[in-house]
Amino acid sequence: MAPIDHEEATPHAPLHVAIVMDGNGRWAKRRGLPRQLGHPKGVDAIRRVVEAAPDHGVGWLTLYAFSTENWRRPAGEVAEVMRLLKLYVNSDLEKLARSGVRIRILGRRTGLPPDVAEIVERAERRTAGNDKFFLQVAFNYGGRADLVDAARALAADVASGRLAPEDISDELLQAKLSTDGLPDPDLVIRTSGEQRLSNFLLWESAYSEFVFQDVLWPDYNAEYLRAAIDEYNKRERRYGGAVADDVLAAG
Repeated sequence: MAPIDHEEATPHAPLHVAIVMDGNGRWAKRRGLPRQLGHPKGVDAIRRVVEAAPDHGVGWLTLYAFSTENWRRPAGEVAEVMRLLKLYVNSDLEKLARSGVRIRILGRRTGLPPDVAEIVERAERRTAGNDKFFLQVAFNYGGRADLVDAARALAADVASGRLAPEDISDELLQAKLSTDGLPDPDLVIRTSGEQRLSNFLLWESAYSEFVFQDVLWPDYNAEYLRAAIDEYNKRERRYGGAVADDVLAAG
């Protein structure tokens, strides 16, 4: 992985790209395979995108790997996702660390199996000093859960007298989210043709651009990423500051 060179990168490329990696199960079912066999192919797609993203000027990449709702899936599929997270970290961590990648896991640590929690902490610890590329993996993550946790933390501060209710602001709430310190995503991509957020980065994506691509995640590659960024580059981002004459809503 080459260091990010914004001089040579795609013009106006989004600095922070977030991806809802959807379609592993359908990829397997279309081939007559059990759903969980799509997940290893999804890991291959992760490797391709992590390798390609800096070449397109992306400095932060956030991947939605496992949601707080995904625990409802069949136990065998959940176990396979946990196994693949451990396998990915064990096989790729040193290469990522040597390439200057900093890894951060977003989401709740409580409820994770102890061996998964340990490997998450090891990945973050090993790459803590890196700053060439920032890779966030949303694991046991939900946008609503993150907002609830932030609200609880603020409520505790109020109850203890450390904070007055009237002093609560956007900035203070953001500081309690698991994404604190990250720039908001410029571009949110969802694969598989579905067009919804599925509880991903609800606060952070308030002014993100969205691109929905009709490709199952295991087939995703650098060309699809380039196409999404090209589409993003056609957009005019207004952040609510300007409104077309024939539109009466903010945005």
